[in-house]
Amino acid sequence: MRVMRQNPPPRVPDPRPLLDPLRRPRPRPGARPVHRVPAPLAGGAAPRDTGPVRTVRATAAALTAMLAAGAASVAVGRLAGDAALKAPPGRPLPTEPRLTVHDMVAGERITLTRDLASLRPGVYGLAGHGSHAIVGPVLNTDLHAPDTVARRLRGLTHGTFEPGDSAWLTPNLHVGDPKSALGLDHADIDVPGELGPLPAWFLPGGRDTWLIAVHGLGATREHSMNLMEFLHRKGVPVLAPAHRGDLGAPPRPDGISHLGETEWRDVDAAMRYAVRYGARRLVLLGWSTGATMCLRAAAKSPVRDRVAGLVLDSPVLDWQATVRALAGARHIPRPLLPLAVRAVEGRADLDPDPDAGSGRLAVPTLIMHGPDDTVAPWNASRRLAARRPDLVSLRAVPGAPHAAMWNADPAEYEEHLRRFLVPLL
Repeated sequence: MRVMRQNPPPRVPDPRPLLDPLRRPRPRPGARPVHRVPAPLAGGAAPRDTGPVRTVRATAAALTAMLAAGAASVAVGRLAGDAALKAPPGRPLPTEPRLTVHDMVAGERITLTRDLASLRPGVYGLAGHGSHAIVGPVLNTDLHAPDTVARRLRGLTHGTFEPGDSAWLTPNLHVGDPKSALGLDHADIDVPGELGPLPAWFLPGGRDTWLIAVHGLGATREHSMNLMEFLHRKGVPVLAPAHRGDLGAPPRPDGISHLGETEWRDVDAAMRYAVRYGARRLVLLGWSTGATMCLRAAAKSPVRDRVAGLVLDSPVLDWQATVRALAGARHIPRPLLPLAVRAVEGRADLDPDPDAGSGRLAVPTLIMHGPDDTVAPWNASRRLAARRPDLVSLRAVPGAPHAAMWNADPAEYEEHLRRFLVPLL
């Protein structure tokens, strides 16, 4: 009798792994792991992010935000730093307020907006768009409104001022050249410089000690004409060079100022020119960053042994404070000012130590500076004078803005300068 064999019942998959999503079958030993991608939901809807995916996306978003914030910080720092590194020659610094002309009577007075600037003591240039005048002290008169100030109008150099015109005070009393502005004979020369010829004025004198006059931020060599009549009376030869970035001089290689850290080489070129043409000794006189250039040249020039003395007017000895002041004057918020300092330090390759450039002082030095200078801090000059009392004489000029110590009281300034120069001539 034939016995029929029955087939075994079909195997039914264990439904527990499907019912419990936290339970997964263990892979066979040696098997490669399989990464499964969740299938799209019905209707084409995208699957929900898993924990790792959400973490990656959040990290990417955070990095993007950080990079954007970093780029914005760099842009703000560069913009703020441009106030110091791209100050155009012959234009007012951002710290100098604009004044409105209310009235002008030729040969008598000019009436300006009442402001701390328009109330400054002394004599100044008044510059506008295409106009320039010389204004004297404040007048005590009732011929103007209470919100205005009348000053003596000593002369109108060119152009004119109409009511409503914008104007600003400048230390530059004169415009043009020594002959046209002062009637002084001079020679227009070219000083061979590192980057090319540097135009300069040379006023001859009977002495063999030459004075080299170096302008600074926002100024031109016209600034030196404030002192030329005084120096001419003393028989002192004067060499007033332009430097890189000035009109007629070679441009700056990178388009920015280095606040004296590279420009001092142009002062060195003027020093070597003076020695070549008969100067036995040199006095370097600089305003603002021009004073910084003189300090560097007196320490680094190959002919530094010819330097008999330094005259520093409103010297920029703490470049970080100057950058903060100029950036703040452009309405950069105070929390962002450190970005401006870092941007300038990197772009101009400046030493972060504010006292680094004044450590090698070796000759008698006269500093003319004022506690009201909002561009170059007065305290830096006080520190230098306290550190080298054997060499430095500090003269305070209250009420004077940056690089305008002579303007506040020309007679007193020239007397201090005379006393300093007498033993050096």
